[in-house]
Amino acid sequence: MAKDWTSSGVDLHLELDPSGGRRDALERALRDAIRTGRLGPGAAVPSTRALAAQLGVSRGTVTAAYDQLAAEGYLTARQGAATRVAEIRPAEPQAPRPRPALAAAPAWAGSWATAGTVAHDLRPGRPDLGTFPASAWLRSTRRVLNTAPPEAHALSDPRGRPELRAALAGYLRRVRGVDADPERIVITSGYAQALGLLARVLADAGTSAIAMEEPGHPYHRAIVECAGLRVAPLPVDDGGARTDLLGDVGAAVLTPAHQYPAGATLAPDRRRAATAWARGTGGIIVEDDYDGEFRYDRQPVGSLQGTAPGHVVYAGTASKTLAPALRLAWTVLPAGLVEPVTEAKRLADAHTPSLGQLVLADMIDRHAYDRHVRAARLRYRRRRDALVAALRRRAPHVRVLGVAAGLHALVLLPDGGPGEEEIMARAAARDLALQPLGEFWQRPDGRPRGLVVGYSTPLQAGYPAALDALCSVLAYKPRSVRFVGPGH
Repeated sequence: MAKDWTSSGVDLHLELDPSGGRRDALERALRDAIRTGRLGPGAAVPSTRALAAQLGVSRGTVTAAYDQLAAEGYLTARQGAATRVAEIRPAEPQAPRPRPALAAAPAWAGSWATAGTVAHDLRPGRPDLGTFPASAWLRSTRRVLNTAPPEAHALSDPRGRPELRAALAGYLRRVRGVDADPERIVITSGYAQALGLLARVLADAGTSAIAMEEPGHPYHRAIVECAGLRVAPLPVDDGGARTDLLGDVGAAVLTPAHQYPAGATLAPDRRRAATAWARGTGGIIVEDDYDGEFRYDRQPVGSLQGTAPGHVVYAGTASKTLAPALRLAWTVLPAGLVEPVTEAKRLADAHTPSLGQLVLADMIDRHAYDRHVRAARLRYRRRRDALVAALRRRAPHVRVLGVAAGLHALVLLPDGGPGEEEIMARAAARDLALQPLGEFWQRPDGRPRGLVVGYSTPLQAGYPAALDALCSVLAYKPRSVRFVGPGH
């Protein structure tokens, strides 16, 4: 029978074998705890009185077991002091059993999901984690913990805390032009969960196919396919997604403000074509506004959702502005989707943890979030400028696209030089992590060659060295310079 205790001053868990005598069982359990290192050298053991009470044995049984272990050298006891574990070496751990080889990473994992660390990481997908606003987050956390009602720590509305939904409604209306109502906002554990919930709801409602940008995020395609939907590739060119080609699908996922990964902004006529398609067919558009706060060389483009709130799901996230590990994202839903998405969220994980929601709401209400975003926008603009200048100077044969906004750049490789595989091999030799453009295509054969460079990823102190490594990898003289854009 397993025994444990919480009131003796020392926490320990012992398995007592009921088949033998109680003293023998206690001695074996204590020896095992010491030999395996669970009770380390110098650790105090419970008093004989406390242990006897908790195990339901006589104090004499415990005293006899301690005396025996002391005689064997496992314990040391001094008058007036706690009995402690002696300075002995625990048993050497057994060699682990051979494990079967891990399956190869799925095709959508890509280099952005490569495990381990590298000296220079220029993969896209995350901000500079060294600039997380720890002081502001801590101040808001203290306020929240001091003022939050007790029910804030209980399971609540699957849509999320009302404080955050109200704060986001005001913020999104003000900053992104979203038609936001707190009653139509659902907080999710990251954008990936939001997309998965929407895909399942759409599939349950009879949708069989969903259009997604080509090139586009392979992970997001995998999420949609996992819900049982067929992905219909939607071509992308310099004007963004070809929304004029939306056909017989029930929904479309778009990145209108900053196409991922090509970097284009959805042209005005294509924005109108998208909303006209949705109104005419009853289709749903999912607007992935993953980095909508970061604009450098032009005025911010308002949300697509603001022009057709009854047909567009607006999806935003704190992954790029704060940190992906916070797992905080939000969707502003058409009225008809609120109930099914809320129920899907409830069945998925009840709700997103409350503390992070309340802290973010406090930061938004006190404009600490705005201040952080403005500071981050300036830092990333400077990084963008340094990247463009370095490539222009040291690798003038490449073409850099999509840098008017966001946290990554598309670097196209000319036909007359090394391809993606050779560039990736060169990068690996320099301990530099990049992501090839080929991983973003459903069918990469015959597509343009390039790299998706995340200039926000390295810590600030390591950014110059990462740029130097990138330029060294791209420092070659091509036989010819001809580019094929991402839409061809």
